[in-house]
Amino acid sequence: MKGRQGEQIRMPEIQATAKAVIQVTPRAVQKIRDAFAKQGVEGGLRLGVLGGGCSGLSYQFKFEPKPRSTDHIFTFDGVQVFVDPKSMVFLDGMTLDYKESLMQSGFAFDNPHATKSCGCGSSFSA
Repeated sequence: MKGRQGEQIRMPEIQATAKAVIQVTPRAVQKIRDAFAKQGVEGGLRLGVLGGGCSGLSYQFKFEPKPRSTDHIFTFDGVQVFVDPKSMVFLDGMTLDYKESLMQSGFAFDNPHATKSCGCGSSFSA
């Protein structure tokens, strides 16, 4: 942009400041809490994405004693969930649920970035 007498005026950059978000349902929170108690561990649950799996990417799901300095930290009814910045690109907007049926029970990922997923539900393409 040009100002008076043709000098260049620098416009400030406007950056989006939307906060990354994941959701964990109350049923999933309870199952995570139960798993922590059964294993006798403290800390949080690490959710991540790794290369591999039948659809190209797979979900990482493990206990972690404390978050890393760059992690996004989410708290759901006292349960902490840690997500590293690279995984957050694929997990932003995701909902973690726990589903039970006659055939199977387990955690289910509802991920808006998944363009394809495999039958087991633990890997996806984005």
